[in-house]
Amino acid sequence: MVYFLLALAVFVVDHLTKWWIVGSMQLGESITVIQDFFYITSHRNRGAAFGILQDQRWFFIIITTAVVAAVVYMLMKKSGDALFKSALGLILGGALGNFADRLFRGEVVDFLDFYIFNYDFPIFNVADSALVVGVGLIFIHSVLEGKKEKQNG
Repeated sequence: MVYFLLALAVFVVDHLTKWWIVGSMQLGESITVIQDFFYITSHRNRGAAFGILQDQRWFFIIITTAVVAAVVYMLMKKSGDALFKSALGLILGGALGNFADRLFRGEVVDFLDFYIFNYDFPIFNVADSALVVGVGLIFIHSVLEGKKEKQNG
């Protein structure tokens, strides 16, 4: 249950921040947070990460539905492992956050804009962050499980 609450928290924070961006900023408007590093920039994305697969809304809706179903199934069936379930909770919240945007807006609201060593990193949102952290935690979990199997094997 706690992992579904984690997903809900990600979803709520994601949508509150997107609501603030849509309601208070013009598309393309940017607010400097840390000069030459971090900006809040109102942006819309009709594709996936890095703007790939633009205007494939129904593809993403279908894929996300399958991912959400698989994640919910794994959360319900997999016992014990808090790291893995936390990762799934983050993935679920992030997937649902961007899913709701695609379903109701037809595009995803992005606003976190970083410049890293003069590279303008693609603008993203809270849901994207949760997805990346969730996938990273699954990778870490896999490495730890592999080490555990080697020690026990």
